[in-house]
Amino acid sequence: MAQNKKKFLNLFYIFLFMHLVLWTVVPSLVNQNLPLDTIEALAWGSNLDWGFNKHPPMSAFFPELFFYIFGSQDWAYYLLSQIFVIISFYFIFKISIEFLNNIKLSFISVLLLEGIYFYNYTTPEFNVNIAQLPFWTLTVYFSWKILNQKEPNIIDLVLLGIFSAAGFLSKYLFLYLLISIDLLFFYLIFISKSKKFRFSYLISLEVFLILLIPHFIWLANNDYITIFYGLARTGASEFQLTNHILNPLLFLFKQAGILIPFFILCFLLIKKFKIKFNLNDEKFIFLFFITIVPLILMILTSLITGSKIRTMWMTPFYLFSGLFVIYLFKNQINLENLKNFFITFMFLCFLSPFVYVYISISKDDKRTDYPGKEIAQKVQLEWDRNFDEPIGFVIGSEWKAGNLSYHLKSRPIWEGYLNNNNMLNEAKEYICIDDICVGTYK
Repeated sequence: MAQNKKKFLNLFYIFLFMHLVLWTVVPSLVNQNLPLDTIEALAWGSNLDWGFNKHPPMSAFFPELFFYIFGSQDWAYYLLSQIFVIISFYFIFKISIEFLNNIKLSFISVLLLEGIYFYNYTTPEFNVNIAQLPFWTLTVYFSWKILNQKEPNIIDLVLLGIFSAAGFLSKYLFLYLLISIDLLFFYLIFISKSKKFRFSYLISLEVFLILLIPHFIWLANNDYITIFYGLARTGASEFQLTNHILNPLLFLFKQAGILIPFFILCFLLIKKFKIKFNLNDEKFIFLFFITIVPLILMILTSLITGSKIRTMWMTPFYLFSGLFVIYLFKNQINLENLKNFFITFMFLCFLSPFVYVYISISKDDKRTDYPGKEIAQKVQLEWDRNFDEPIGFVIGSEWKAGNLSYHLKSRPIWEGYLNNNNMLNEAKEYICIDDICVGTYK
């Protein structure tokens, strides 16, 4: 038994290593430039604040930290993204072992996630969706850990508050998990069932709110720009009655399409799809609230407001789908058919990077084909002909100016858009090329 456990534990670590190396090396070799969202995060990171025009600050903090360590090495940001992914996989594995008490099934519950393209094909682009992943799994992990303690551990409560805040500061959609797990499950199910409430539970909430105070102050000082941007992206302000029906249906259709490879892997594992719900099973109820309830809340949001839910927003929502399916059908898993499962898994595992390479090579009009380094060299040469001081700031869109901020040797600060920008009036020296300006501070 111990030898079998060690075998699957080693296989799990090999899988993590393979995933990390594959999805770090492939985009590093075939992409000429970092993706849009990563450059955007680096632009914000050059001028770190408690929020930005599109998102809260956490997705900019980590790329800036990596820039401080590695500089403008593209592979480092692909590595950063994969670190976030495998941390998520690791804690899903830990939770799976507790729920399934079977290391083989726990390993399979993580492998199933390779059937969802959110966790392979789209991962090279570090963005707000990837930034949520480890905090999503850590919030779930410590929530479950605390709920199973006779006396809540103070350190665990503090960590839960920290990871919950970090997730929310990555993207506001993290709130859907917090509502599902901390409000609906904890208060409506756990407290009402156990009839026990300890005031120590509030430590997590206190830590969470304290960490959010600087961001809330920033929001108030910046006219809640991040919130209004998010609302604009959903199209909720454009009232049309048909949106309340068509957008939820479109959302469901897209999700079903995305999950086809995942469903194929599940069909290879499960002999009979016979479900017996046990409403007294706390593990099942917990998994339901972290896997299904956030999806239901998202559908209800679209149904009530008419919002258009963008596909990539769902990136963290399926993290525990593999565990949920395995737990639901654990007595019907066809272990004799594991060979076909692993063959299909390996096929999907290598198909995804193959498609990524093919698209990268066959198409030359993608953001990752943008000659950011060459443009930065031309700007640097033009600057050096006229001035002696290093470039201190860049002005323009996050994409064009962000590329300059990333590639220029002085790592200038991104100071926002060109329109109505007062920086040029206060600059000591500057030049403008098309819709980008670079300069030095007085």
